Amino acid sequence: MDLQNKHSTNFRGLGIKQARSKKTYDALIKTGFRLLKKEDFDKITVASLSQSAGYSVGAFYARFRSKDEFFDAMVAHHLENRIAASEYLFSTVPIDDLVDELISDLVHYYWINQKFWRAALVRSMRDPDFWTPIRQSGHDLASRVIGILSEHADRPLTDLEETNIRFAFQITLGTINNTIINRPGPIFMNQRLFLEKLTRAFRLVSDCDIIIKRNPSKNVRNRISHFSFF
Repeated sequence: MDLQNKHSTNFRGLGIKQARSKKTYDALIKTGFRLLKKEDFDKITVASLSQSAGYSVGAFYARFRSKDEFFDAMVAHHLENRIAASEYLFSTVPIDDLVDELISDLVHYYWINQKFWRAALVRSMRDPDFWTPIRQSGHDLASRVIGILSEHADRPLTDLEETNIRFAFQITLGTINNTIINRPGPIFMNQRLFLEKLTRAFRLVSDCDIIIKRNPSKNVRNRISHFSFF
């Protein structure tokens, strides 16, 4: 047999095996998010997860050494998803509506994935290093918005303007986290008022409307009707 053809055949077989392995991996991750819509992570067993995904427990352990490692993979998927969602907004939403749509997207995502995010918050309490990439993703999101606003203003933002925007993100993400883990009230994530107040707080702290010279008469109430949880 020709050496090149022999190697080519082996690579095709390896490619098929890798494709099947990725299909199983992706199915387990997808199933994990689906189960977390209804159950807490601690109550989901490897057996129930594998069965729901249509695979054996052995298939799970061939890809993940533990539930913690599986959850790490879910977080990695989450971070990729968040980057893609944000970039889609940045490329399609007019600058005047960007803050409304961005906060709406954040609230909607974390509301429908609240059990997943609660598990992430709990995990961070016993494993502080676990939160490092999540924290960085928040910083990266703020940096991306700073860049967009700077480009729109046709000038670099001042240190104070950058600090205001970063702190607005800190307040926004911190409020979402606290609401999911503690439910302090009096306003909860499934209420329309939560999104209205959180968007208003972001605007007030960030001063983004001043930077983009947005008409302050625009109202967030007109931007949120498409979310079914209200």
